[in-house]
Amino acid sequence: MAKKVAWLLLLLISVCVPGLQAWALKLPFHPRDVLPLLPRQVSWPILNRLHSAVDILPVFVGAASSPDEFLEWKGACFYKNKAWMVFHNKSGTQFGGGTLHIKVSNAHSWTCMDLYIFATPYRVTWDYYFLAREHTLDIKAWEGKAEYEYVKNHGLSIFLLQAGMLGTLEALWEVFPLFTNTGWGENSNINFLEKHMGASFGVRPQPWVTNISTDDIHSGDFLAVSKIRGRWGAFETLEKWVSGAYAGHTAVCLRDSNGKLWVGESGHENEAGEDIIAVMPWEEWWNFELNKDDSNPHIALLPLHPDVRARFNETAAWEYAVSMIGKPYGYHNMIFSWIDTLTGNYPPPLDANVVACVMTIWSQIQPDYAANMWNEALNKRLGTKGLDLPEVLVEVEKRGSSFDELLTIPEQDDWVYSDGKSASCIAFILEMYKEAGLFDPIASSVQVTEFTIKDAYILNFFENNSSRLPKWCNDGDTVKLPYCQIKGKYRLELPGYNTMPPYSHMNERCPSLPPKYSRPNGC
Repeated sequence: MAKKVAWLLLLLISVCVPGLQAWALKLPFHPRDVLPLLPRQVSWPILNRLHSAVDILPVFVGAASSPDEFLEWKGACFYKNKAWMVFHNKSGTQFGGGTLHIKVSNAHSWTCMDLYIFATPYRVTWDYYFLAREHTLDIKAWEGKAEYEYVKNHGLSIFLLQAGMLGTLEALWEVFPLFTNTGWGENSNINFLEKHMGASFGVRPQPWVTNISTDDIHSGDFLAVSKIRGRWGAFETLEKWVSGAYAGHTAVCLRDSNGKLWVGESGHENEAGEDIIAVMPWEEWWNFELNKDDSNPHIALLPLHPDVRARFNETAAWEYAVSMIGKPYGYHNMIFSWIDTLTGNYPPPLDANVVACVMTIWSQIQPDYAANMWNEALNKRLGTKGLDLPEVLVEVEKRGSSFDELLTIPEQDDWVYSDGKSASCIAFILEMYKEAGLFDPIASSVQVTEFTIKDAYILNFFENNSSRLPKWCNDGDTVKLPYCQIKGKYRLELPGYNTMPPYSHMNERCPSLPPKYSRPNGC
């Protein structure tokens, strides 16, 4: 027992004390490499400190395109790495193939390994390296002239899974619970947002559902929703992380000519399981959120300011809402509202190369889904039609531009896709606000499809006098929010709420890096 305790202490000290890392390099193994072999109650707390869910993301190390130019980098296991590309025609095809050579050396231990992803616009593959020597990745034949020219001019992209084999598995273990509809999953989402965004989750006094008087809700009032468990909770968590929004979904209130209260929502799931734009009675929407939505939604009502409400053209708002009923959720422009800059919107280790790699992988797995998510939108930015992702990437290079520049081209509100105008949950509301006159007189110079959820709730459209909030608003809560949280155990905070007046070309060039998500004036 004493030997086991001594060994365990040695292992813990080696991992946790930075000053002893050099000593650890002299071992035939690295302590991190054997942590998973220890009892779970010992190993996992340490692994959780060393790795997180974001470690599952690959890091772009460069592209190899020539036998005369070496690409060099430091890996997670092997600290000295060198790669080069040799073209050949072993297949006897018109454009031949190529062999990627990778020489790895200077491993930090005998038991580590490096994992890599290799990609062109036309293919994705992977490999791992355990031995210090020269390795090869053979591509028998290129997918025609386009891939041959692309690799010859721009290289085969190399991505490192920086956490190594065990770290990647541990990161997967942290990602997995985000999607589970359990208390474990809910806590995992909360922990992720606290760790990577600096979000706080103060517990509200019970009851966690407000006894609402709908007479106090008016047309144009905004509903901010934050889901924290299950599939949608996980997707929202990742969306919040990259965009800086503290809510992940939105809806809007409307009253008809008879005074009946309705809710408009992009992202309502119909009976066929499709996410569509819908307008439904308040009672139906509220009953679903209370009794059927298993993602534990936290909901806040953001009333419009009286002066803004007076400008809200209810007739125009209804005309827009009715014109959009039944149209699919705005997947086409969803990701483009987030990406405004070349480097200022990607939380490390994300970058445009990783985005292109993920798109390439997804295009091969789900080509129809990929076409809906980004192909049409990329074609809009190029002024082309019908190009798939590889063709888009080749076309961008032909024009002397780059994929990261293409992603930053602002979405235009008047673009019409194959299935009609595209509106995400927030674009649907802001398009309605635009039609209702809230962006006048600068409406023509504002593209609301460029707004994230955060960009929407920081607009100074909302009530700024707490004495005018409904009496039931935050009733019983010791912390008086400047809006009305109507559901949820945890306090739904919205940093920057109601502070930003609209301006021309708003949110077309804004960075969004965690954890501060700072934005310059006028971006």
